[in-house]
Amino acid sequence: MYDFSTMSSQTVINEDDVLRRLHLVIARLVRDGKTVARLDNSDHEIFPVAVSPVEGQALRDWVTKESVARTIEIGLAYGVSALFICEGLLMNRLPDVQHVVVDPYQSTGFKDCGLQLLEEAGVADLVEYHAEESQILLPKFLSEGRRFELAFVDGSHFFDRVFLDLIYLGRLIKPGGIIFVDDYQLPAIERAVSFCLTNLGWALEETSQPDENHQWAVLRTAREPISRSFRDFVDF
Repeated sequence: MYDFSTMSSQTVINEDDVLRRLHLVIARLVRDGKTVARLDNSDHEIFPVAVSPVEGQALRDWVTKESVARTIEIGLAYGVSALFICEGLLMNRLPDVQHVVVDPYQSTGFKDCGLQLLEEAGVADLVEYHAEESQILLPKFLSEGRRFELAFVDGSHFFDRVFLDLIYLGRLIKPGGIIFVDDYQLPAIERAVSFCLTNLGWALEETSQPDENHQWAVLRTAREPISRSFRDFVDF
């Protein structure tokens, strides 16, 4: 966790050094499109599994635009989206900034490449990592009273699982907060989003151009709780 509230002038220089180190790692990943896992020396092609640099920049821009300090991400993979989120958090220079990441497949599916790249970029201390399924962990966060200001959703692409991610994140994110959803081009993702827009009072802030690999949608949760009876339902 980074705390900018007690920074000296020397600390500011050090934090700027972290941003420069972070930029170098992002630039290398974009240039090479691959990385080598320290875990077993295996080669990994990063794209198109990871979000594109354009999407990463859009994600970073929403972090800075909303001036958030607490973020959560479902699905770390190769860590590209997390790097851009951390960049935005560092640029905001707010006290106690933290990024929470949930990914049960980091070791088995990605040989810890995402965690490795966060360490290489110098932002590992900014990240709280959980190797659990989001559908199990998010209710725990809710029971613990955890709160976030922005979420990035890029975990399971099954309708039922992403639906649960959105429902729980809608309760974990502050009213009027941002949920940035990847893979909006997939019918299951679009349908899960549609329920939140038509039944929960969420707003669609932005959608990217259609893309067969990564289209994104930016959602804003309801600023005030909406009144619903058990008979209220809008087909989605």
